[in-house]
Amino acid sequence: MRTEQEWDVIVIGGGPAGLASAISAHDAGARVCVIEREERPGGILKQCIHDGFGLVRFKEKLTGPEYASRYVEMARERNIPVFLNSFLTEISRRDGAYHLALVNKKEGVFYSRATAVIMAMGCRERTSRQIFIHGSRPAGVLTAGLAQYFINIQGLMPVKKCVILGSGDIGLIMARRLTLEGAVVEGVYELQKEPSGLTRNIVQCLEDFNIPLHLGTTVTQVHGEKRVEGVTVAAVDEKFRPIAGTERYIDCDSLILSVGLIPENDILDPLDVAMDGKTKGPVVDHTMMTMRDGIFSCGNALHVNDLVDYVSESGEIAGRRAAAYARDGLLERKLVPVGHRGHVMYTVPQFIDTSSTHDAILYFRSSKTFTDARLRIMAGDVELVTKKYRIVKPPEMERVVLKMEDIPKDAREITVELREEQ
Repeated sequence: MRTEQEWDVIVIGGGPAGLASAISAHDAGARVCVIEREERPGGILKQCIHDGFGLVRFKEKLTGPEYASRYVEMARERNIPVFLNSFLTEISRRDGAYHLALVNKKEGVFYSRATAVIMAMGCRERTSRQIFIHGSRPAGVLTAGLAQYFINIQGLMPVKKCVILGSGDIGLIMARRLTLEGAVVEGVYELQKEPSGLTRNIVQCLEDFNIPLHLGTTVTQVHGEKRVEGVTVAAVDEKFRPIAGTERYIDCDSLILSVGLIPENDILDPLDVAMDGKTKGPVVDHTMMTMRDGIFSCGNALHVNDLVDYVSESGEIAGRRAAAYARDGLLERKLVPVGHRGHVMYTVPQFIDTSSTHDAILYFRSSKTFTDARLRIMAGDVELVTKKYRIVKPPEMERVVLKMEDIPKDAREITVELREEQ
């Protein structure tokens, strides 16, 4: 008969969301541990040596490692166990608890059980195969995150002259980083008609370093056998099809991809957790509980965030609620769906639990860029929030707080509407 370690809450992932949720659960009285697959906690922040983190949470401009170290230290002060180099291989639910099979080099296969599990696995980068770039598969095709890891963690320079496809924030930051390290960044090419990264990164990483940004243009083919020798780029039409006659060959030794992030949730498949097709993360209520009792999601595993401050915020919410669930069991939830109209791409959470006494934090993105935007959040005929924005952009997530006392007890739906003011 196998033995199992018993916990109130198990957190999968030791990045900023996972650490914040573990600290929050511990402070709420739960026995909690963290499962982390890498050799050090901190998640992706360990390789993000640029500053700009913590402006919301700490009112300071921190580097990624500095921000992560604050949470690592807070977890250490609380003696929260963090199992490093450990992998979750199986999860199932029976007898009112979740049973996890884990493996690491030190202990081999070991087993744990918990009343609540918080999923904080972060997200992964899309690859060249996922965006259907034609050509051979030579060395030198890298995701922006991998290039960042080579330079900032391993001290290796993977490129001399490169093309960057996609204007996501990691790609913009790496355009600057590669330039500072002596590489030639021929340009950043973006399929869409507007950049997908934050405005501040466009300015600080491209414009300040005279790196050109080519909108409505994509890479159509990679050339080279053993190593990238060049790429072909072309303008695209309104349906994103390459326009004949606009092709241009660029000599380079690397193609850096910054073409989107996908929340990492494959391990949830056996539990049949409801997923949101837009965010690619689980459907949750405002306490970060999924539609599967006792399973919580936070950070970039829930939806891709712009700011690590909001990643930590969602982790804290998940940790607090998971501890309460482990202590009190599932109280009857009164879930009110959150819908959207107008120019809203998506909203998180997808439900508000009106049985909770905690205010609801609502995140949303606009579906297009426009000025003079008016946000209205309604519960039936009751206006909960009205707010004006000078400008809204899809890359820049917005955050709104809903006061629970303002939501009618008989509310059947909450609607988020974003429109241009006439």
